[in-house]
Amino acid sequence: MQKASWARLLLAATIACSGTAQAQNYPAKLITIIVPYPAGGTTDALARMIADKVGTKLGQVIIVENRGGAGGNIGAEVVWRSTPDAYTLLFASPGPLAINKNLYPKLAYDQATFTPVSLTASTPNVLITSTKVALKSLPQLIAYAKAHPDRLNYASQGNGSTSHLTAELFKSAAAVKMVHVPYKGSSPAIMDVLSGQVDLMFVELSSVLQHIRAGTVHILAVGSEKRNPLLPNVPTVSEVLPGFASTTWFALAAPPKTPPAVVNKLSLAVADALKLPDVAKRLGEIGIDAIGSSPAQMTQFTKHESERWASVIRSTGMKVD
Repeated sequence: MQKASWARLLLAATIACSGTAQAQNYPAKLITIIVPYPAGGTTDALARMIADKVGTKLGQVIIVENRGGAGGNIGAEVVWRSTPDAYTLLFASPGPLAINKNLYPKLAYDQATFTPVSLTASTPNVLITSTKVALKSLPQLIAYAKAHPDRLNYASQGNGSTSHLTAELFKSAAAVKMVHVPYKGSSPAIMDVLSGQVDLMFVELSSVLQHIRAGTVHILAVGSEKRNPLLPNVPTVSEVLPGFASTTWFALAAPPKTPPAVVNKLSLAVADALKLPDVAKRLGEIGIDAIGSSPAQMTQFTKHESERWASVIRSTGMKVD
């Protein structure tokens, strides 16, 4: 028994030393960040900004590769099956890290086993409408939708995306019916709201702030708990539907069983990058709040988010279509 105990201690010490040595040498080669969505959206832009700054700090090139499809599941699976050495990473919004296991009947990866690195940033989801829609306030929109079930349609970034779930949460809270029009990413969905092909959309503020300021879309409400300082005159959804809250967050994760020492080194580099004055200024200008959490904080946060959205999915009977 005593020999077995010493053997376990020796093994633990060997693993710890190995992890420390890996962290000291990391990164020794190019790092790839996979974004499981098409290029051009907020997730992609934020990943590229972080890759540039973290790469400079670590003295290594970091490239961003887009692997879109299936609500983020295709890119997520690639990372999940990668070697656990932090040279292939996942940068995603909530779907692959907190939502999809509750939404898809079967996944080729286990999202709960990703190694958390950092919760990097968040931005509120906002309700925008086409300028061709003659509804200028949230109460007006709800009243119209109640009187005309399924007359309004709403765009989303895709089945199971945060924008899709937020709209379903809104439909449930407001007791209204609207038709879902899924797209492949934010950009094409936003373009069809701009042109009037689709009536409305819940989308992250950072993706549409320029259009709001230009007056090419109307904004009816923000999904944050408090009014946004960039849009102080725009009410929150919760002012009309108490308890409503929806934000889009962005996180970096590594394959399962990536050594903690390597993950901590990477996490600290991300946090430092997000504190850089030019990064903080740029993010603030487009309505994104920088975070830069520890792996433990990200674990706790994503667990809470998974439970919250699982409840929404159950209560609304939402399905991917």
